Amino acid sequence: MMFIVSINWTEQGIRNIKDWPKRALAARDLGKKVGVDLKQVFLTTGEHDMVALVETANGDNMAKFAMAMGMVGNIRTKTARAWPEAEFVKMLGELP
Repeated sequence: MMFIVSINWTEQGIRNIKDWPKRALAARDLGKKVGVDLKQVFLTTGEHDMVALVETANGDNMAKFAMAMGMVGNIRTKTARAWPEAEFVKMLGELP
């Protein structure tokens, strides 16, 4: 399963932004512990500070990852399930 994670820094997170490279490595390590592969992180403009692409076997792993990341206090996340184009096309073929 693929998820798109919208990320915003908290006051703590932006105050300590220079630590971000270390935090990113820690996030990848945490992901491995809960069965999540943090594929890519993008710095963005607009409503969200960053967006990440995350792959995992199930939604429970994603929920654990998001909660554990939030517990640290540097970011707040919103997650959305993402279906690759091939899966989307398959679903269209299964419509009544």
